[in-house]
Amino acid sequence: MKLRNTILFWQGPAQAQNLRDSLTEAKSDIVVTIGLRKGSRSFAEARAGGFTEENGTLGDIYGTISGSDLVVLLISDAVQTDNYEEVFSHMKPNSILGLSHGFLLGHLQSMGLDFPKNISVIAVCPKGMGPSVRRLYVQGKEINGAGINASFTVHQDIDGRATDVALGWSVSLGSPFTFATTLEQEYRSDIFGERGILLGAVHGIVESLFRRYTENGMSKELAYKNTVECITGNISRTISTKGMLALYNSFNAKGKEEFATAYSASYYPCLEILYECYEDVATGSEIRSVVLAGRRFSEKEGLPAFPMGKIDQTRMWKVGERVRATRPSGDLGPLYPFTAGVYVALMMAQIEVLRKKGQSYSEIINESVIESVDSLNPFMHARGVSFMVDNCSTTARLGSRKWAPRFDYNLTQQVLVAVDNNLPINMDLITNFVCDPVLEAIEVCARLRPAVDISVPPDADFGRSKALDRGLVWLSIIKGRSPFSVVKQRDLCTSDLYVSFAN
Repeated sequence: MKLRNTILFWQGPAQAQNLRDSLTEAKSDIVVTIGLRKGSRSFAEARAGGFTEENGTLGDIYGTISGSDLVVLLISDAVQTDNYEEVFSHMKPNSILGLSHGFLLGHLQSMGLDFPKNISVIAVCPKGMGPSVRRLYVQGKEINGAGINASFTVHQDIDGRATDVALGWSVSLGSPFTFATTLEQEYRSDIFGERGILLGAVHGIVESLFRRYTENGMSKELAYKNTVECITGNISRTISTKGMLALYNSFNAKGKEEFATAYSASYYPCLEILYECYEDVATGSEIRSVVLAGRRFSEKEGLPAFPMGKIDQTRMWKVGERVRATRPSGDLGPLYPFTAGVYVALMMAQIEVLRKKGQSYSEIINESVIESVDSLNPFMHARGVSFMVDNCSTTARLGSRKWAPRFDYNLTQQVLVAVDNNLPINMDLITNFVCDPVLEAIEVCARLRPAVDISVPPDADFGRSKALDRGLVWLSIIKGRSPFSVVKQRDLCTSDLYVSFAN
């Protein structure tokens, strides 16, 4: 079978190496091959990873596709939308298209199109960044439980093989737990999530709170610590290891009152934006916005190119550079109750939108909690929120720039005004939070977390796909069936099916 990827959060190289190593260890005759566009800068990286033309594991993109049983498409969303017709035309009948993100389905649906009916379509979606996918796979050889959890789905199965192939793919990536979803649920929750608590909303609320704290006399350095460092450090670690209720209960009586004040004022303003954002994603509006924005990166119709600018030169993010430069090793920052109240209100509002839209608890908790506090926030603690906003995938960067200001404005214009006007705390909201059944699910997930952090260390290599770089990578697995066995088990707090590596 064959896989294709360009460098998007480095999942292409990570998945290629994990698959190859797992298949080699299983003594399988399945071959993993990378295909690249002629002249791609990724040839050197592929060769450095042990893929070469001489041993038949590195070649031309479309030649690789046409000889593959499984084609896994890991290129950036923008490049997928420009190249999917060519990809489909080179795929063999009865072959399998594999995805790690459902964006292409959303794009096709927005145009009234669908996948070809003579191929199967599956997805395995690791819930973390590419460097983590590889790093924890390697660690998993020594530490039980290391690895990136993944979701899987079978969107189209023409010959009954698709489920086995998807589960074999996930196990070979080293995922400790694999949960079922649908491709539609995956792309909706993923695109929505990165505009919400995973990136865009965090970007917006810390900008607003930083201004608030400095305007009220707090030093710039302390304001940064009480916003960004607080969220990406202590808040995330507490939620990750103990759950949200433990975070609330860690405060004294005065701290709980500050938390409740912030939570009560923030919940509905956050819910309003998240509701709108989800519907924009579900109706295809957000996907069309991403596609059109990508096309504006190049000169078109006599108008100049408008690539995305960076955010890291403004006052707040320069302060952040100084804070990180002088921060003691292992310092997780303060635990500021007002910031915690805003952040948890955002998290609970996102959970509620996904819940009301029919998403499974597995998808809800991964997109609203685990990926945030276990993966992205620790990375941003090490490198900064602005670094993530400026260097992640094109789709996520566009989403953050579009939606972060909305959260910033709602927080400034509604939340902080309500607090200044001493509006009473909505105790029903606080009671609903403390008694929400999702808290128990999160606590169970905290107990099931890997034995090592799934964050990326501060010195990890990090790259993003360039919207105009069409160097495409393909991995191919040629012939043979999945050699991996799986063990089915039930998650302790949901009815979703999980699949675990059989040791």
